[in-house]
Amino acid sequence: METTETNAFDVLVIGVGSMGAAACYHLAKRGVRVLGLEQFDIPNELGSHNGQTRIIRKAYGESPRYVPLLQRAYENWKTLERETGSQVYYQTGLVYFGAPESLFLQTVLESSARFGIPVNRLEAGERARRFPQFALPEGFLMLEEPEAGFLVPERCIRLLAEQAKKHGADIRSREAVLEWQRDAGGITVTTNRGTYRAHKLVVTAGPWAGKLLPALSDQLQVTRQVLAWVRPPKAAGFALGKFPCWMYEEDGKCYYGFPMLPDSGADLPAGLKLALHYPGMEVGDPALVNRETTLAETNALTEFLQAYLPSGQGEIGSTKICLYTNTPDGDFILDFLPGHGRDVVVGCGFSGHGFKFAAAIGEVLADLALDGHTDMPVGFLGAGRFR
Repeated sequence: METTETNAFDVLVIGVGSMGAAACYHLAKRGVRVLGLEQFDIPNELGSHNGQTRIIRKAYGESPRYVPLLQRAYENWKTLERETGSQVYYQTGLVYFGAPESLFLQTVLESSARFGIPVNRLEAGERARRFPQFALPEGFLMLEEPEAGFLVPERCIRLLAEQAKKHGADIRSREAVLEWQRDAGGITVTTNRGTYRAHKLVVTAGPWAGKLLPALSDQLQVTRQVLAWVRPPKAAGFALGKFPCWMYEEDGKCYYGFPMLPDSGADLPAGLKLALHYPGMEVGDPALVNRETTLAETNALTEFLQAYLPSGQGEIGSTKICLYTNTPDGDFILDFLPGHGRDVVVGCGFSGHGFKFAAAIGEVLADLALDGHTDMPVGFLGAGRFR
């Protein structure tokens, strides 16, 4: 590919959030001319990537099919750390717990066995000694994945965008896409600031994907999710370095949380973060989300603490809203847009569990846009499965 016009590019990326920033980064590293367009700031708190921390794990309870992507994501996050000299991955370990018959926990064990991922069963005595913060019913299963931890999403996105620009990408924030069209000559994208041409288009628009991709809109449901930070009286037992990330699964719902981070002095929430991974209230227009939490939403989290993490109870210090874009089966969509040949690539429908994959998904999107295929095993994430 070769372009010379001022407003002409090899690849144009709509949406520079987690997946879009990673796509711009991988595309620019391959030497093509890239334009990334983001309607808000980079990063921002209006989509799906806000909230200070995201769990990353390999022994995937959702499906073992995701594990190769996770292995690649770990490698690519480490590469980003080496390139920038900034830490984005914190290895805290992760404990999973729930009823022994939990399909999620059994799939964690299956992923562990199939791919050789270290996962330890913690018997009652050991978990009481190492993790006395938890109060679990007799008979519950607790597993530990030592190599799991968390990523810091806002920093990840900022670094990916900065590295993309370092490699020649043109990244523009606060520029909203009004429409795009494909014709025999390629792609035309019109924004509130101008018109651009490109050979290929990558759409990573998060909760706005349905508006830009009408062919997929019926498969994308946007929901509003609550994140909360509480202030436990005995905070020392939950500090980074002393407390792991954790997940509790029951009947398809998953409560999860993180250790307390040191006070950075920045405008970030302080406290013990927890949330519920389950589709929340449906959102009609992502631009009109109610970002105030209800008592029922916060009560669901504090009641969980009372039942299973009683020493973590405390006053709720902060809450935030992030958005899920859910597919009918909870799996991602990584594919060419049906009806547009191989000119339009889409990454959407990450259903609340996508961020950890971003460093690998950006590479997959670059593969599809530039090579027309990828060697990564993403066939199960094709858009055609909904037909």
